[in-house]
Formats: sequence, C-alpha cells, structure tokens
Amino acid sequence: MNKEIYIPQILLDRLEERLAPGKVVVIYGPRRVGKTTLLRHFVSRRPEPSLVVTGEDIVVREYLESQSVAKLRAFVGNASLLVVDEAQHAREIGLNLKLLVDHVPGLRVVATGSSSFDLAQSAGEPLTGRKSTLLMLPPAQMEIGSLEAAHETRAALESRLIHGSYPEVVLMESQAERERYLRELVGAYLYKDILQYEDVRQPDKLGRLLQLLALQVGTEVSVTELGTSLGMSKNTVDRYLDLLAKVFVIYPRSGFSRNLRKEVTKSRRYYFFDNGIRNALINRFAPLSMRDDVGALWENYVVTERTKRHLYLDEPVQSAFWRTYDGQEIDLIEEAKDGLRGYEMKWSPGRRRSPPGAWRSAYPEAGYRVIHRDNYLEFIGAAPPQDDEGR
Repeated sequence: MNKEIYIPQILLDRLEERLAPGKVVVIYGPRRVGKTTLLRHFVSRRPEPSLVVTGEDIVVREYLESQSVAKLRAFVGNASLLVVDEAQHAREIGLNLKLLVDHVPGLRVVATGSSSFDLAQSAGEPLTGRKSTLLMLPPAQMEIGSLEAAHETRAALESRLIHGSYPEVVLMESQAERERYLRELVGAYLYKDILQYEDVRQPDKLGRLLQLLALQVGTEVSVTELGTSLGMSKNTVDRYLDLLAKVFVIYPRSGFSRNLRKEVTKSRRYYFFDNGIRNALINRFAPLSMRDDVGALWENYVVTERTKRHLYLDEPVQSAFWRTYDGQEIDLIEEAKDGLRGYEMKWSPGRRRSPPGAWRSAYPEAGYRVIHRDNYLEFIGAAPPQDDEGR
C-alpha cells in the first residue's frame, strides 16, 4: 500500500442518506481519522454548488459567529450545500447554523468536530429537530478489507492489534513509521480538545489515568482505586473519564443484569477506540510473541470493531459485559430485537468452549459464541478475505 490509496468510507453513503434541505448533519470523531477526506470525497460526488470552509479560519468564524441573517446569507451566497470542517471552533455555531437553515431555503449543511462536548453543547439545543449525527472512528476492517488480498488481511492482523487502524498508520509501509506517527499523535493531539475547552488543572495526571486504563482493558475499573493511585478525588476521576470519552479516546461498557442478585452491575470496563493509541500511551509496540497482554489487545480490537460495525451499518444494539460475584464472566453481551447473545473473545481457536453455568441457567434462550482469530471477520462485519488468485 501507499499513501495515495483511498480507504473506502462507509459513512459516505450514510451521509448521503441523512442529507436533506433545511437539515444539518453533524459528524463527530477523533482527530486524524479522515473526516476531512470524507468531506472532500462527499463534495466531489455532489452536483449542487458547494461552499467548503473550516472553523479554524478566523475570517470564516467572523461570519459563522455573527448571528446576523443578512451576513450569513451573504457568506453562503448561491451555494446550496455548506460544509463546515472543525465547526467547534466557531462560537454559537448551533444558533448560526439554525439561522442559516431557517432563512436560506433548500440549504443543506454538514458540520464536523473532533470533540463532542463543545460542538454538542453549542449545536445541540438550537438544532433540535434540525440535525442528524454520525460518529466517525478510525477505519473499520470492513472498510480496509476491500483493499486487501487474503494473505494481506492475515498478515496485517498483528499490526492492527499493535498499531491500530488510523488511516495513515494503515497505509504506512514500515513499523518504525507507524510507531513514530502514533507517538506524535498522542503527544500532539490526544489532549488538545480537553485542554482547549475544559478546565483541566492536572494534565499530567490525565496522561497517567490513561496509562492506568490501558493496563486494565478487559477488566472492571474502580474509580475509587484510580483516584487513590493518582492522588485525585473520585469526582475528579469521573470527570476526567467523561472528558476522555467525549474526545473519543475511550468508551465505557456497563455490566449487564436483569436484576439477578449475584450479577455485577455497577462496575464499568473501558475500551480504547484504537489499539495503536492504547499501545502508544504505554509505549509498548513489541510483537505479540513477546507480550503478556495479547488477550487484552484482542478483546479491545474485536469489541471496538464490532462497535464500528453497529455504528456504520446502523444496527440498534445494546452492548455490555457480564460478570457474577463468584467470577463467572462473558466479555460482550448484545441485546437486539432478535434476542440476547453472549460473546467471549479468545485469541487462540482452541477447543469449543461452553458458556458459564450461571449464564445458561439465567438466560437459557440466549445465544453464545467464542470469537477467535479464525472466525472474527464475519463477526466484525468484514467479508472473509478472497483467495489471492485472480486479484
């Protein structure tokens, strides 16, 4: 692969479906996952006059912060599609976009942001009933796989577990390039939105918190214990966890229960939206054969790829983990309209495993399946790789 190759983006079609006159489509997602690339390809497919701007431009912000219908109309001109990249930089962006779609007949608007708290707060209430939201994450294997032959998919799996799936990482040729890029990404961008928009008085402890979470992937996290380790109050740790989720570094999973007394429900597990970010935080890029955390890497990767599948295919599913106080557990529980299912993540195929006894007794109607490296592709929505012949 080379850097000129475009990784097909499923959200292009979702964006087309959501776009409508008088409506705003808001695309959230981490920095550097390809939102600007998405916009470029999207606009190239549209026939109508378009205006593409960035909220980082001070001149653009003068118009988008004006709250003047006349000034906003003059800014849009004859365009019937307005695209605002990094919209969170413009104050009161939601109110101004509302004025635009209310007073410019037929206008369609797309806005992107790399943090959810500022853009959501300013675009949320004013755009009630006028907006649709999409979450964009690092490319899913179901997107990347369209560029790969069978042997490439098999060979790339270890790198996906170690270096993750950011677009530039996927297209880089060498391991050294990937590691350098991830270290720079963590150093330059990871905390930028939090430090810019929120009062974070202990940024060094924010980094240490992420490192502790990286070492606890796949296990329940005690906020009290984190606070003790960091010398912070429980409330401050909770606030930092919430901020890290809002800038799309981590996301939580709660315990599943239907009120059985022995089920753990109050704890949470935290996963990283990208394995490469997780490994860069703890500076561990060793090959799988030299690691003691392969199980955690596999669980984080598969659970996150499954999350991308549900998001991109618009599959309504409630996800959780399941554990009892006597130690029986299942990594991923999904409840959908067609039933309840449990999934256990195991790197090695091994022998067939049965569900925990307490799960069978409590939920006899539920499905159960072990996801390993021989059967994961279908589970995460990626087609099994084609034979190399004929490609």
